Amino acid sequence: MSTSQTRPVTAGTLADVVDVLAGRRLTVLTGAGVSTDSGIPDYRGPDSPPRTPMTYQQFVGDPAFRRHYWARNHVGWRHVHRTHPNAGHRALAELEARGVVVGIITQNVDLLHEAAGSRNVIDLHGRYDRVVCLRCRTVVSRAALAERLEALNPGFVERVGGVVGDVEIAPDADAVIEQTADFVVQACWAPDPDGGGPCGGMLKPDIVYFGENVPRERVDRAYAMVDAADALLVAGSSLSVQSGLRFVRHAAQSDKPVVIVNRGETRGDRHATVTLHAGTSETLTTLAAELPTPAPT
Repeated sequence: MSTSQTRPVTAGTLADVVDVLAGRRLTVLTGAGVSTDSGIPDYRGPDSPPRTPMTYQQFVGDPAFRRHYWARNHVGWRHVHRTHPNAGHRALAELEARGVVVGIITQNVDLLHEAAGSRNVIDLHGRYDRVVCLRCRTVVSRAALAERLEALNPGFVERVGGVVGDVEIAPDADAVIEQTADFVVQACWAPDPDGGGPCGGMLKPDIVYFGENVPRERVDRAYAMVDAADALLVAGSSLSVQSGLRFVRHAAQSDKPVVIVNRGETRGDRHATVTLHAGTSETLTTLAAELPTPAPT
């Protein structure tokens, strides 16, 4: 029987977390809980309202779903674009600079780790600031698309209330609004690979949707990052989806300590050496202050 199947679940204290991680080089797996203190709500936190995110199949298969998504995203993208890293992001950047953190695998698409100064980051589920054409595979910036959507839909954001009031913002730069029936969607404007004008293909955010697979190359790099460290620290993730949980299982099966810091239980708790039910900003700040720099190997 593998180590991950027999490992006891240990609900610990912050002191236990420090004790397990001290002197080790860490890979960190982060989820939406790391960004809540930056004003980006998560899907599955204990206080989060029920949500049913749009699937990849809905997006590519139904023009009405696609129009609804881009209308909501046109509002929500502005909010994510103006958010800033919090103390937890900054603590992880400091730990990486000191050699405690090998790198970060993040399930978030908000780029706040990079904004905080972290350098070795794998954006497992993609990036909110890029858009890809599903026909010609051209990648363009979300800012460039925003200009075109604004020209096609003048005054739309103002009519639905901007990014304040009753408009709910979600982790993927989505926003919950109802007035989407007249929203005009932009098609790909890159040169047609077959010639004869613009491509006209379907544009999709460069993020991994529910029902879509993380690219294999990205998964392999994440496994290698886990292997390169002495322990795995999970921060702010419920590990509800396999894309993150597999790295917890991999670390546990490799006999690496796994520490999970999250508000509430996770699917990975049974694989953990220590679990801590706490906020990530304060916990990561404490770890940055207390964890020593590992000795050179």
